[in-house]
Order: sequence, then structure tokens, then C-alpha cells
Amino acid sequence: MAQYETEKSWIETSASFAPAMFGAAAGVFLGDLMHRDTRRPVAFTLAALAVAALAPTVVDTVADKVNGPNSRRGSRRTLRNIRDAGIDADDFADLEDEIGEHMFVG
Repeated sequence: MAQYETEKSWIETSASFAPAMFGAAAGVFLGDLMHRDTRRPVAFTLAALAVAALAPTVVDTVADKVNGPNSRRGSRRTLRNIRDAGIDADDFADLEDEIGEHMFVG
């Protein structure tokens, strides 16, 4: 099973790398066909689009580092959610009336 996972990871990596390689090849090819004054604005525009495409990944990674379960804030939030997930004190009143003295052991 581990060999299959390694092979699958390699396939996914190469599949995500292929469009970048096609883009680089097209850039080299079209760069020779364009005039120098035309190349620069096109290059800056494509670079800006690349940064915009990477922005969600960068923001998600930074947010995970700041608020993730391994950070101080993330662990506090997880503990708070665990504590708040229980039964409210008001819900014990009905249970106490129903069970009576046998509710609390000790």
C-alpha cells in the first residue's frame, strides 16, 4: 500500500507541475516572437496574475499557522469549543427533578 501512495503522490506532483512547464515553454517561444517593448508589460501582467493565483494558498497557510491546532490560539479555541459543547446548567434542572437523589454519586 505504501508503494501505491508514493506512486500516487508522484503522479499528483507531476500533474500539478506540468502546466507550469508548458507555460514556461510557451513563454520562451513567444518571447522571441514579441518585440521588447511588448514583452515587459506582458511579463509583469502574467507575474501579477501568478501572485494573485498563489494568494489564497499563502493566506490559508498563514492562517493555519496562526490559528491551527498546533498554535497557542488554536489550542485555546479547541479547548473552549470542547468545554462549551457540553450540556448547559439549565438542562440539569429537568434531569435533577427526574432522577432526584440518585443523580449525584458520593
